[in-house]
Amino acid sequence: MHHKSTLLAAFVAGLLVAPLATSSAWAAVSADEAAKLKTTLTPLGAERGANADGSIPAWSGGITKPPAGYKSGDARPDLFPGEKPVLSINAKNMAQFDAKLTDGVKALMKKYPDFRIDVYPTHRSAAAPQWVYDNTFKNATRAKLVDGGHGTAGAFGGTPFPIPKDGYEVFQNHRLAWVGSYVQTPVRVWVVTGDGKRAMASGGMQSFRKQYYDPEGSIEKFDGYAGLGKFAVSEPGSKAGEAILAHDALNASNPRGLWQYLVGQRRVRKAPSVAYDTPDSVTSGIGLFDEAFMLFGPIDKHELKLVGKKEIYIPYNNNKAASAPVADLVTPNTLNPAQVRWELHRVWEVEATVAAGKRHVVPKRKYYIDEDSWQIVLFDGWDAKGDLWRTNYTLVLTAPDIPAVVGNMMWGGYDLQTGAYYLNMASNELKTQYKPVAAIPRSFFSPEELANEGTR
Repeated sequence: MHHKSTLLAAFVAGLLVAPLATSSAWAAVSADEAAKLKTTLTPLGAERGANADGSIPAWSGGITKPPAGYKSGDARPDLFPGEKPVLSINAKNMAQFDAKLTDGVKALMKKYPDFRIDVYPTHRSAAAPQWVYDNTFKNATRAKLVDGGHGTAGAFGGTPFPIPKDGYEVFQNHRLAWVGSYVQTPVRVWVVTGDGKRAMASGGMQSFRKQYYDPEGSIEKFDGYAGLGKFAVSEPGSKAGEAILAHDALNASNPRGLWQYLVGQRRVRKAPSVAYDTPDSVTSGIGLFDEAFMLFGPIDKHELKLVGKKEIYIPYNNNKAASAPVADLVTPNTLNPAQVRWELHRVWEVEATVAAGKRHVVPKRKYYIDEDSWQIVLFDGWDAKGDLWRTNYTLVLTAPDIPAVVGNMMWGGYDLQTGAYYLNMASNELKTQYKPVAAIPRSFFSPEELANEGTR
């Protein structure tokens, strides 16, 4: 009898809570609110003006022209080579800047006395093509959350919720952030053990078809799959030939697709376990699959709370780090502080807490999303005991040729308990870096093509 009463109470509580979790799910913003995207807000929804003391400047259009002589696919040069840090923060002076540091950054400073962040002048370099801005303006009054806040309807070709009302809308903005339409790039994954030994875990070619951002597409022609991705492994020899294929949908009306090709089995198989808190094989298990690209796959085991906006130091404009020799960047304990550029930016803070009746090895996370690009740039994770366990980052790359700032490259994470860390999607020392290409055929991302490639 007690068991039945408990189930009934849980059911009633669910009815009471569910509307709160999706309170903005059925309401796009008004035309008057959307008009702010042409006045006080940037076209993607950030605050256009500077902060109170001017340390964060006003947005003036971002950086939209590559340096003279730049060729597509080349490593993008440091856009601010003459600048020096305005301050350096480490364990000795971190208390002075406590409000502008995440828990994860402070934990790294306490754990490693040599770790520091070098803070440079802030440049609001984020930009997008005009057609992305135009679509964002349309999305503001037509896009809606669906699937309990985990899907989007009525959006195409731009930020879906440029004036967000809750954490679910902010996360959809990240999932649908502008990073280009069709891209290919050779990458390597570097892992560092707790005793400081560096090794390459995986290397190969990453391909993206962001068909939500098809410049020739439209909301009427859109097939519901926001992005298709394929990682074909070519090194080391023990992994050569493996591949992972992902079809990410805009909402639940189209099922998410995940497949793997494993050389030893010589066949393509569905891979539903490539999600949530499954250890990520690409990073030798240091990362989790839902930490990939800062957010990969469903996150419906957590409830999302929009804490608000704040000013913090984040990695930004890291073209220098993207071109550094591997040995100079991927050093024992942490990435080399001298190679990583940090700036003060406004971010949205979203707290994710494991939902009632759900399980996840990281029951609590705090995410920080860049207001200018809608990309998660830092997040921290706590274990079931309430101890800070993980801190993840992306070294935001500035690509004026697209134009975009790119957060789906050079991301990774630290395990604060074991001391291991990794850097994923790094093109350092490779011939090509995050290269926009002509539209990649949809057939290239089919399971059948994956099988054909495996048998060649």
